Amino acid sequence: MVLLLRLLRKFIGWIDFILFTALMYLLSWLPWPRSLGAHPVARMFQSWCRAFVRALDVNLRLHQKNRKHLPAHFILIANHPAAFEDIGIPALFDVVSLAKLQVRDWFIVGRISKAAGTLFVDRDDAESRHQVIQTMADAVSAGRNIALYPEGGCKGRRLFEEFKSGAFDVSIRSGIPILPIFLHYEAQDDFEWQPPHLLPHKIWHMMKTVNNRANYYVYDALDPKDYPDKYAMKAAAYALYVRWNAQYLE
Repeated sequence: MVLLLRLLRKFIGWIDFILFTALMYLLSWLPWPRSLGAHPVARMFQSWCRAFVRALDVNLRLHQKNRKHLPAHFILIANHPAAFEDIGIPALFDVVSLAKLQVRDWFIVGRISKAAGTLFVDRDDAESRHQVIQTMADAVSAGRNIALYPEGGCKGRRLFEEFKSGAFDVSIRSGIPILPIFLHYEAQDDFEWQPPHLLPHKIWHMMKTVNNRANYYVYDALDPKDYPDKYAMKAAAYALYVRWNAQYLE
C-alpha cells in the first residue's frame, strides 16, 4: 500500500511538473523590459523548483543550525556533490544561481534558467571566470541573493581539496555576508554526480532510490568585516566545511 501511494504521488507530481514546465517554457519567450522588474519566469522559478523536487519525490529537509537570524541579503555557498542542489537550493532560498555555461544550452531547462536570471560562467575560460566576478558583484549590488559552489563544480561526494575565491572576493568587496549551507544526501550513490553520468541517468537514480532523504544544514553567516581579505575568509569557510564533512560524511 505504501509503495502504491508513493507511485501515485510520483505520477501526480510529474503531471504537475510537466504542465508547469510547459508554462515556464512558453513564458521564457516573452520579451520583458527591465523597467518592468523581474521576468515572470524569475518570479515563478522557486515554485517551479519545488515542483521539480516533488516530481523527483526527494525528501528535502532544511536543518536550521544557525544561532543568529539569517541576513536578508547574502551570498550563499554550498558543497556540490550532486546535480540535485541546482533545484534544491533555489527551492529553499530566494537566490540567483551561478551555473556552468553548458546549462544554458540544456533542452528546455536551459532556456528557463536563463529567463530566471541564472548567471553563467565558462569554467574552462579564464576571461569568463574573471568577468563573472563583476557579474556577481553587479547582481549583489542590485539587491539579489546569489548562490554558488566554491568547489568549482561537482567534485564528488566528499569535500574537494580547495575552494575558489570568487564568492569571498564579492563578499569582501560588497560587504554582503556569506551564508554557508552543508549538503548531505544519505543515499550518496544515487545522488552523487560523476562522469560519465548524464542528467537523465541521475534523475532516474534519484527517483528509484530507497532513501530519498536530502539534508541541507544552514549555519550562521560569515561577516566579511571579520576577515582581512578574501583569502582569510575563504580559509575560514573551508575549515568549517572540513569539520562538517567529518561530522556528516565520515
